[in-house]
Amino acid sequence: MKLDAEFDPLAEALHALRMTGVFYCRSEFTAPWGVTLPPVTDCLWFHVVTAGRCVLEVEGAEPRTLLPGDLVLVPHGRGHVLRGTPDAPVPAIEGLAHDYVSDRYAILQYGGGGAETVLVCGAVRFDHPTARYLVDLLPKIIHVEPAGAPQAEWMQSTLRLIAAEAATLRPGGEAVITRLSDILVVQGVRSWLENDPSARTGWLGALRDSQIGRALTLVHREPEREWTVASLASELAMSRSAFAARFTDLVGEPAMQYVTRWRMLVALDVLRTEGASVATLAGRLGYQSEAAFSRAFKRIVGVSPGSVKRVSPALATW
Repeated sequence: MKLDAEFDPLAEALHALRMTGVFYCRSEFTAPWGVTLPPVTDCLWFHVVTAGRCVLEVEGAEPRTLLPGDLVLVPHGRGHVLRGTPDAPVPAIEGLAHDYVSDRYAILQYGGGGAETVLVCGAVRFDHPTARYLVDLLPKIIHVEPAGAPQAEWMQSTLRLIAAEAATLRPGGEAVITRLSDILVVQGVRSWLENDPSARTGWLGALRDSQIGRALTLVHREPEREWTVASLASELAMSRSAFAARFTDLVGEPAMQYVTRWRMLVALDVLRTEGASVATLAGRLGYQSEAAFSRAFKRIVGVSPGSVKRVSPALATW
């Protein structure tokens, strides 16, 4: 059954993929070349090849050859290697000289002077709880080859724009590249959701379910409501027992356990981005006391809410 327009949980999950760009770079490599990119906590790496070719190596995954027009995502902030030839040395990229156009955009030129490979690379952070939940479920690599994708023409046009801006960086060019890159990241995630069978199981599969997807949307939209199994079941015109069994079967945990964990994800996001007080946040999420909220937060997150420090939107890069 197709969800009505008011409740489209998967669309809401994609809408939540609003990101903060941590670092963007136009990389101009000449053979022989290779670099090691560091792990970056809570971030997703992306690479767009605009000229030449290279090989991506991520631990636990098969190496991928990247050609012009290819987009590759490396979720979970994993460190990885890019190289033009199999035997090229791979120094740490943060140790190479960068020409900073702005505090978050740099140009890197490195290599032995041979054949050229040009990439637009970046690390982005997803701040919304739904987005982080979704990104946690992504595979180690998402490789989008536009020539074989349904959205090929649209992606190729975007890639051509990025390539043109990268070739001759004009005033405001870094802003154009970063905005287009963000769009490509979302498009890469959408491509995986639409084409990979594993995106139809677990939490993502539950989002697609006409009943449980609606329940998840209600919890996501109103985490402060005094939800119970009975009240959620009533919203779906289901019996309490049928709802409880179906929710656990599809989501992988009981409904009220999910409600609590979702509230704590929201709380963690607010503490990091707004710096709200614990007392204020407890009230916002429907807890009758600060102590009850703090106990739940520590049980789910592993630390006390008071120990969570606010994160600056723009991290230091190298």
